[in-house]
Amino acid sequence: MKTDVGQAVPPADAQYRRHLPHLHPSNTYLFLTWRLQGSLPSSKTNPYLTPGQAFAAADRIEDRRTDGPLWLKDPAVAQVVSQAILAGDRERHFYDLYAWVVMPNHVHILILPKVAVPVLTRWLKGSTARFANQILNRTGQPFWQSESYNHYLRKSNQLNTTIDYIEQNPVSAGLAPSAERWPWSSAGWQAQPPALHQ
Repeated sequence: MKTDVGQAVPPADAQYRRHLPHLHPSNTYLFLTWRLQGSLPSSKTNPYLTPGQAFAAADRIEDRRTDGPLWLKDPAVAQVVSQAILAGDRERHFYDLYAWVVMPNHVHILILPKVAVPVLTRWLKGSTARFANQILNRTGQPFWQSESYNHYLRKSNQLNTTIDYIEQNPVSAGLAPSAERWPWSSAGWQAQPPALHQ
């Protein structure tokens, strides 16, 4: 992973609309989360003051869920998603990757996009869904939820805080004693050579 602020070729500012509007400013760090289809609870109540607080609370709930789809707990599926995240940085050059984690029912990444965000999310979700469904012997069913959560970091001091949040996610969820012990994350990947993950 990159530890210093890199220069990226800024993608053109773009906006697209699915169910929610998404504005993508150029040359700005993006905290991106996507979840398994059917993993969000049906409750739509939001007693929190800000969208960020609501996201953090929902993420804590999702981290501890034992029901719903948890297909990313399968090491082979987590491996496919991890390899795709790394390939998006190293081979495809869609983004500079700063932190990532694959949890049992969702994924967090912190990137500096180099291409339009819909392009990289379509590739990440499409390629991983295809292979994951093959591993799980699932056909004709969506793997990922169609919407993603994205948050652009507007202040430079948010970078380290966001990296820490992402890498500590398995620890706060009670899945690992330390960030380095969770193999499907930037912290775990740095602690062990990638060859050990294959």
